[in-house]
Amino acid sequence: MAIILLLLPLVFSLLLFGIRGKIAKTIAFIGSLVTLSFNLFLLAHCKFDGTYNFYENYAWVHDLGINFTIGVDGLSLVMLLLTNILTPIIILSSFNNTERQYPNTFYALILLMQFGLNGVFVSLDGILFYMFWEITLIPIWFIAAIWGGENKIKVTLKFFIYTFFGSLFMLLALIYVYLQTPDHSFNIQSLYAAHLSGSGLFFVYGSFFLAFAIKMPVFPFHTWQPDTYTAAPTQGTMLLSGIMLKMGIYGVMRWMMPMAPEAWNETGSWFVILSIIGIVYASMIAIRQKNMKRIFAYSSIAHVGMIAAGLFSLQADAWQGATIQMMAHGINIIGLFYVADIIEKRLKTQNIVEMGGIAKVAPKFAVLFMIIMLGSVAVPLTNGFPGEFLLLKGIFSYHPIACVIAGTSIILCAVYMLRVYQLSMFGETNATTVHFTDVTPLEFTVLSILAGMVILLGFWPNLIFDIGSLSVNSLWFNSVVH
Repeated sequence: MAIILLLLPLVFSLLLFGIRGKIAKTIAFIGSLVTLSFNLFLLAHCKFDGTYNFYENYAWVHDLGINFTIGVDGLSLVMLLLTNILTPIIILSSFNNTERQYPNTFYALILLMQFGLNGVFVSLDGILFYMFWEITLIPIWFIAAIWGGENKIKVTLKFFIYTFFGSLFMLLALIYVYLQTPDHSFNIQSLYAAHLSGSGLFFVYGSFFLAFAIKMPVFPFHTWQPDTYTAAPTQGTMLLSGIMLKMGIYGVMRWMMPMAPEAWNETGSWFVILSIIGIVYASMIAIRQKNMKRIFAYSSIAHVGMIAAGLFSLQADAWQGATIQMMAHGINIIGLFYVADIIEKRLKTQNIVEMGGIAKVAPKFAVLFMIIMLGSVAVPLTNGFPGEFLLLKGIFSYHPIACVIAGTSIILCAVYMLRVYQLSMFGETNATTVHFTDVTPLEFTVLSILAGMVILLGFWPNLIFDIGSLSVNSLWFNSVVH
């Protein structure tokens, strides 16, 4: 059944490469909904007991210990839901763009991306995980390079080099650990059981950190992110910020920490410090930005920095908080970038100083924007609050001063988010914004779904906790040095 979940987006992607015309977007949307429906079917048949459901293991390259091994536990299921819920929304958000060239290729690449992401979250073999990790890089690179904006080639080249460079170190680390396994296997349990010590232990830990820190990104490996998010087409930015960066967080939880837990005693504090520096640094930069997309890009760095600090603090509460915060961040950041896209299409600018008074002429848009913005600020009873609270609780248990510094992100986030909202929505209309039209039925549908999830997970966070808690606790326990 997990194989079917993998194959569905791949089949629709290959189908779209051979189709021309306006029907491509409809087929892509149907394909993403079919995948989501099957994902919900798996959800209904999963046992949330910390074990792998729908486990499949097939010999692949037997002499090298490489198998096609996949399975779904609670953490995997949370990530699969994130991917397969947001993909149809991302596709739907593009329907108003009727001028895009090669639409069939565009939608085929989105579904190919969905295939790679699903593969990352179900892989239980090191080489299989690496292959899916690299597969996701191909479609997003083409999406950004073909349909991106200004300086797209330069920006996407930097993005590709950064991520590919980090991935090579991850591959070297996987090979090294494989050589230390008693049965010379890339199976995840064999990799967990490998005996690592000395310089080899820190090589593995550092190599995984480099690959995952670039993908998230964590300071100081973040420099590719703001330019890429700004230059990529809106749907590409949504894929990058809403789903793809979660691969790095997931990699830390599934692969890095349980595989080399002994290294945390020597290096964990440094990784927490880097994460907290990233929180404050990105928040301060966001306050000084005028471009709406860049503000949201730096906001993403700050929020992911909080998740990373919680994970590297190695506290059980923080790991639970990271799980729901990945879902919340994905919903909120996609909503924010869609808001930015709507404004840019109408006003032909992303400069918040040139806006104002939009709430007077587009009240429905202003209300939906506010709900999503409050989720990002982590206001109680929104989806951003439960995860943020648990992350800060875990960081406080690790070190109170670290929690105080990391906690400033809540205040700083309120400053730059409310600044964006105030300058764009309130005040008097000007010659440009006076003609701003309220949301179309399609835009209202997309924003309402996202705003609804902000409220739903704010009131009932257990919808996510109940799915992933036992699996996350098991991974956390394997990561704790006894």
